Amino acid sequence: MSFLYNPSSHFNLANLFTFVNIVAGLMATYFITQNNFFLAIILAWIGGAFDIFDGKIARKYQLSNEFGVQLDSFADFLSFVLVPVFLIFQAVYASQLDGVVFMVAAVVSIYYVISGLRRLIHFNIHTDAGAVDKYFTGVPTPLGAILLWLVYLANTYELLSALAVIVFMALIGWSLNSSIKVRHP
Repeated sequence: MSFLYNPSSHFNLANLFTFVNIVAGLMATYFITQNNFFLAIILAWIGGAFDIFDGKIARKYQLSNEFGVQLDSFADFLSFVLVPVFLIFQAVYASQLDGVVFMVAAVVSIYYVISGLRRLIHFNIHTDAGAVDKYFTGVPTPLGAILLWLVYLANTYELLSALAVIVFMALIGWSLNSSIKVRHP
């Protein structure tokens, strides 16, 4: 079991936590296709918890490596970009919009996905394995996902219209690559 604490192992303890995040994201995607949004959100939050712990474990046991950085960004893309966009698209846009407005929602969804992917690639290129800055520049994808969950909930409780959801998705997508400073927890 020494591989669990070997920084060069692709299956070290930190990366195993990241794999759980990926599995939770994949399962959430499946449940979105089944219109089981509640379970999808629970799985996304489980993925988020494992995302927090994978970084803490990597730093505590000095398990950070380039593979883990790339794996973590893939997990973040799935769980914090694709899953919330897919949830909103399926739960809000597909059920409440049609015609040209639906097409605008599709374009904004694609914009958000590309913004999230760009942010993660930029982060990987400009960050060393194991390095933690005091501030993020731009909204990190996990925070973007939390903001999208709040927008989804506001729509579910009829506090925001589907049109407002489109606007908020575009703004949050923009914020991912903005110069906004967000304190690292």
